[in-house]
Amino acid sequence: MDIQHLVDRLEQVLNDSRRLPLTAYLLVNEDQIFSIVDQMRVAVPEEIKRANRIEAEKDRILAQANEEADRIRELARQEAEELVSRDSVIQSAQQRAENILERARRDGDALRNDADAYVVEVLMKLEEDLLRSLSVVRNGLQKVHTDIDTTDAGMMG
Repeated sequence: MDIQHLVDRLEQVLNDSRRLPLTAYLLVNEDQIFSIVDQMRVAVPEEIKRANRIEAEKDRILAQANEEADRIRELARQEAEELVSRDSVIQSAQQRAENILERARRDGDALRNDADAYVVEVLMKLEEDLLRSLSVVRNGLQKVHTDIDTTDAGMMG
């Protein structure tokens, strides 16, 4: 289950809880709160698995980019060898081969850079989502603890 959905449910339970008259305290359904917290404990590892899948996708994209760059280099090398073997065009063949190899290097670098940028963007978004969710959970727990502490202090005083 999506962590953001669970945070929304936790917030809804708190919003739907009855207030004690003339206090800032809420009467919450403890079973509902603990049930949502338990589901959050399950959901957070799922978010981590999602991050791992994204990392694996990055590795796959990089491997694919490297394979493509190697294939392009090999084709360029073969093409360069064929061009060099012709006596009448040796000099132009060498220049063309160098240009092809440079293009292959640039293309390979661009593929790697694009893959890295994509992974960084996705991981940053995931980090933002997780931090936002964690902040909401902490705020909710802090509010519940504050309300409990205030209730305990009010009962003692």
